[in-house]
Amino acid sequence: MFVPAGLHPARVERHQLAQIARAGADLFEIGLAHHDAGLDGPVIQAAYRSALNRGHVLARALRAVAHAAGLRPTVVMTYWGTVSRHGPEPLARLLADAGAVGAMVVDLPDDQAECWQAAAKAANLSTPRLVPRHLADTGLATVAAGASGWLYAPASTAPTGYRGPLDVPALADFTTRLRAASPLPVVSGVGISTPALAECVAPLVDAVVIGTPVVRALMTAPEQGPALTAAFAQALNPYATTETRA
Repeated sequence: MFVPAGLHPARVERHQLAQIARAGADLFEIGLAHHDAGLDGPVIQAAYRSALNRGHVLARALRAVAHAAGLRPTVVMTYWGTVSRHGPEPLARLLADAGAVGAMVVDLPDDQAECWQAAAKAANLSTPRLVPRHLADTGLATVAAGASGWLYAPASTAPTGYRGPLDVPALADFTTRLRAASPLPVVSGVGISTPALAECVAPLVDAVVIGTPVVRALMTAPEQGPALTAAFAQALNPYATTETRA
C-alpha cells in the first residue's frame, strides 16, 4: 500500500498505518513528498503539497518509515530531485537506519543510476525500478540489470490516479517482456483504481501496489481507509502468495 508521509500529524499517521496494516496491506510504500511529482496525478500531488506545507519533510518521512517498518516491510518512493538535494549516500543511510528495506527513485536519470545503486547497496537497500512500457528490449535489459528487489510495471501509462479502463493484454505483453529480461519479481500499480481491476491485474504480476484510492480516502474521509484497503486485499486474496500485496 502506498501512503505519502507527512499527510497528517504523526500520531494520526501512526494510527492510520496500523489500521491499514490490520486491514490487509502486507507491504508499505512510503512516499517522500516532492514539489515536482511529475509522474503523479492530482490526488498524490495534493497530498505532497500538504506534506510540504507542514514542513520538516524528511524528518516526518523518516518517522513514518520507522513506524511503517515496525508493521510491515517498507520501501520508500521518491524522486531524483529529493535524492540529489540530500545526497545519494546520506539519504540512503537515513532511509536504511529508519528501517526501510528499499527505495525506488521513479524518475532516476540514466546517468545517475550507477551512483544511486552504489549508495543504496552500501546502505543495504534494494533498488526497485519503475520501467516505462515504451522501452525497447535493450532498454529493459539495461534497467533490469541495475535493479534489485523488483521491477515495477505500471498498469497504465497515465499518471497515478488514472480511473479509466486498463489495457490488460498490453500489460500482459509487457510483463512477459520483463520476465524475459530479468528473474526479478514484477510489481504493478498506477491506474488500479478498483478492487475489480486489482483482481484483473493480479494474475499477471507478483504483487500489486494500491495508491491513489486509499490516499484519496486518507485526505477526505480517513475513516474509510481501512475498509477500502480490506476491499482491495480481499480482491487480491485468490492470488495471494508471500509476494502479493495490497
